[in-house]
Amino acid sequence: MTRDLSKNSSCFIIFSVFFTARAYYPVLAILFLDLGLTLDQFVFLNLIWAATIFIFEVPSGALADTIGRRKLLITASVLMIVEMLCLLLAPRDGGSTLFLLCVLNRICSGLSEACASGADEALAYDSLDEKNRTAAWDSLLANTMRWRSVGFVIAMILGGLLYDPRAINFCLPASWQLSAETVHRFPVALVLCQAFVCLIFTLRMVEPTHSTAGSTIRHAIGLTLSTARWAFTHPRVLVVILIGVAIDSIVRNFATINSSYYRLINLPEWTYGFIGAALGLLGIFIPGIAKKLNERYSMLANLLFIALGSLLGLALLVPAWPLWGIFPVMFLMTIMGFLGFTLSRVLHQEAESSRRATVLSVKGLVFNLGYGLFSLGFSYLLASFSEQQGGEALPKALTWQVPYFAVLILVLFTWAYFHLKRKNQVY
Repeated sequence: MTRDLSKNSSCFIIFSVFFTARAYYPVLAILFLDLGLTLDQFVFLNLIWAATIFIFEVPSGALADTIGRRKLLITASVLMIVEMLCLLLAPRDGGSTLFLLCVLNRICSGLSEACASGADEALAYDSLDEKNRTAAWDSLLANTMRWRSVGFVIAMILGGLLYDPRAINFCLPASWQLSAETVHRFPVALVLCQAFVCLIFTLRMVEPTHSTAGSTIRHAIGLTLSTARWAFTHPRVLVVILIGVAIDSIVRNFATINSSYYRLINLPEWTYGFIGAALGLLGIFIPGIAKKLNERYSMLANLLFIALGSLLGLALLVPAWPLWGIFPVMFLMTIMGFLGFTLSRVLHQEAESSRRATVLSVKGLVFNLGYGLFSLGFSYLLASFSEQQGGEALPKALTWQVPYFAVLILVLFTWAYFHLKRKNQVY
């Protein structure tokens, strides 16, 4: 019996938007700190989150390819619900109870990310007509990225406004005034609603293929190992992953500390949410540009455009121009959308359906490992400059990462060109 897969594309778009565009993102750090955690505890929670994703990224992808992508997406949605409930129930200044609930929140968040990573795209890609799948996926991916950008615009603005007691109470009668502790939970409550939307639409998805009798943990582990070997011996996949992680690690690290850079260039804190919204608005136009460039130029050429653009953006960060420094930030962040489109296009073209989610999870694991290692090195760099230069630590560290990245991409692209040429691959 033929399965009706026509609804999967729209369900994938809705899931992607509500799962990724979370209203608490512009206030994530201060949300935990206002609950009563110290900065050291917040850093430790982020380490737990990163470690959870790293450990479960590939196994979850293998399970998606064995027991079914739909089941993993439903699990991701349920974990997202639990994740939000932990923050809603966490008592302010609650000592060990607060910390344990926040730990559970970060573990559920990491597991949810790991379950969704790769499974959503793999299910959507295999739901498309095989005759024109590459072109159809380009269109679907571009459409998804546009809607995701719209979602980010709305989420960033709402998250910042909903977290501000002054903004909320300004709209309420004097007798209905709310405490800061109550208002601070509003972005979390909104994301909880988003999680239920994710669950509803994952339940409506249809699995493109039936799971087989070999759908066991042992089979998943075997698929993981064989896919990892395939990824690192397949020339085009190896090139796109290694160059991709080199770019992603340094740009994503900056994305995690961008609020410190905003403060460095004298931007008022109330603008942070609107900056995120502006980035989301710019992201609406990136998929169309990326689609045209990928159709016209080769994989290696597009990766070179992205790498050179990233290098330019990183170099323009160094002067830290007051207020005007926001423009290289926005340019650098939009480059990541171009990278994400190119990576997804190449990996879906090269991977077989039976291992598609696992390939994407292998990519995710490598990217998280690269991000973690670069962040660790950057933190040591900051610490060393802090001891010597006082308040000049961040500008000095941003300066040093430019020559590092320039040398790295020169080495990688030289290797990639000769590697693909030697393997008789299109570059």
